[in-house]
Amino acid sequence: MTDCLLTLADILAARRAIAGVADATPFVPSPFMSERTGHDFLLKLENMQPIGAFKLRGALNAVQALPEGTAGVTCCSTGNHGRGVAYAARERGMRAVICMSELVPQAKIDGIRALGAEVHIHGRSQDEAQAESLRLVAEEGLVDIPPFDDARVIAGQGTIGLEMLAARPDLSMILVPLSGGGLAAGIAVAAKAIKPGIRMVGVSMDRGAAMKASIDAGHPVEVEEVASLADSLGGGIGMANRLSFALCRDLLDETVLVSEEEIYHAMQVLYYEDRIVAEGACVVGLAACLSGKTTPEGPVGTIVTGRNLDMEMFTRVVTGQDIELGDYTVKGRAYEP
Repeated sequence: MTDCLLTLADILAARRAIAGVADATPFVPSPFMSERTGHDFLLKLENMQPIGAFKLRGALNAVQALPEGTAGVTCCSTGNHGRGVAYAARERGMRAVICMSELVPQAKIDGIRALGAEVHIHGRSQDEAQAESLRLVAEEGLVDIPPFDDARVIAGQGTIGLEMLAARPDLSMILVPLSGGGLAAGIAVAAKAIKPGIRMVGVSMDRGAAMKASIDAGHPVEVEEVASLADSLGGGIGMANRLSFALCRDLLDETVLVSEEEIYHAMQVLYYEDRIVAEGACVVGLAACLSGKTTPEGPVGTIVTGRNLDMEMFTRVVTGQDIELGDYTVKGRAYEP
């Protein structure tokens, strides 16, 4: 695979590579969201992956392609990609070192260590954590598995799009949580190849949305990272981004930002109406529809990206308590449909 933009063939190859390990997650309707939007609203349950997050798809596709004798792997991660790389490396008996910033919740750090990987905490941003990963490449000969700007990682995530459209060819819109763009890019490549008229909508939190800011600027830009209920969507896209920026810029029909308050409410909705425990990043698609920031015109699907969250914070959200996010407070409120 080269640095050229991806094709459907790359994603079909990834589907073969991950078969039986990271594929075939449920795609189920949300009766509540279907009623609210007036159209079938379906949830792709990537929280049911062995590591609790969609990131296993891309990590497994990338790690399985490495030659025998590889010294080990490293990556920069806000949590779920690191867990995916750790899982994939363990399957191959490889050393894994996951580099993370100080903003990553302890629950995600503990989950990665439980898979046998080493964790290096470095700096207060994705860029600083990435610098530590690159140091390990240069000094210890490890192979870096990028969290989103990598052809095999993007292809692995794109297999979600194949499964969604195989199950529901009538989908008119896919709402994708948008961070570094690997998930959105992969799904968009697959979905647009299969059904060119489908509407692809990327959704981020409105504090520190790097890909949205970059698309608006026409080139990668840096943003300040801040604490968020959707912490998995934090981090930059890389100033030397090769793939995910161009793919998101060209294939996303719309990018939408939702507030912390809207994410808070959507987490409650997913819990009380669908009985699903999920990260804040999972619900931004719901939040976009519930807030009226995007309006489906037919069957719509979104991705419940992961369940690896701070349960103490989650409990505070679903019980209507205030949430402190650095110097920002999300005022609590009891759930109301």
